[in-house]
Amino acid sequence: MPSPQLTPRQISWARRWMTLVLIGLFVFVIGVEPDLIGMDKSPVVGFVQVGVWLTGLALLLVGAYATMYVVRNGRPNSLRDDIGLRLIATGFVVAAAASLADFIGLGAQSMPEIYFGPIQVLGLAAGVILSLLGVVLYWPRRERSPEEGPPRRLPRIKLPGLRRSTKSDETSKEDLEVPDLDA
Repeated sequence: MPSPQLTPRQISWARRWMTLVLIGLFVFVIGVEPDLIGMDKSPVVGFVQVGVWLTGLALLLVGAYATMYVVRNGRPNSLRDDIGLRLIATGFVVAAAASLADFIGLGAQSMPEIYFGPIQVLGLAAGVILSLLGVVLYWPRRERSPEEGPPRRLPRIKLPGLRRSTKSDETSKEDLEVPDLDA
């Protein structure tokens, strides 16, 4: 069942949510690299900086989810969509846990000398990639028009069986033989 076209109100809401995605991306980039706006005052990565990039990532992901929710226009969720939603949330949790590892006691450094290490960078990157994979999975697929027909299926390949032939198999093969009509 094709979903109806988006109304002008839905389009304006989708644009607002996409604006939130861009704002979130801007905040995330500023959190990761505060020197872009002249705010890098510390040689180490601090709690405020981690909070800024996690806030930016959260804004980005909430905006992406809300945009897709509007664009989906009431379509029911499939298994693929549900997996995408869970990957978005899981990716954010992985990114937050990796970013805050030293602050919550999971990291190798103690509180006075906090160093954002390579394992934490990998954890943050893995969380972001996991979330983006979830966004891709949740993105609504294009619906087929009636002229296109049903989706194409790959042909099934029949593999030879590995079972032993029984007496009933031998008789059924004899029954199925086609007589030669040219003789």
